[in-house]
Amino acid sequence: MGQNALFMLLMVAAPVLATVLGVGLLVSLFQAITQINEATLAFVPKLIAAIAVFAIAGPWMMTTMVEFIRSTILSIPNYAL
Repeated sequence: MGQNALFMLLMVAAPVLATVLGVGLLVSLFQAITQINEATLAFVPKLIAAIAVFAIAGPWMMTTMVEFIRSTILSIPNYAL
């Protein structure tokens, strides 16, 4: 049960984490090329990318989590002593 929960967590969080990682890498590369060291330059694009991913993949993430929680709650009698 715990392994399924961790897999679900990884599956639901992966789109946001991968997007923020990619945007962070691109912004860091841009900062290294232009030698601009501005903290907000790294933060704002990641925030915008995360919001965009939540807007696009949010319904899928919510449906996936609701189905997982529903199946977990319905399986509680199987784990009773």
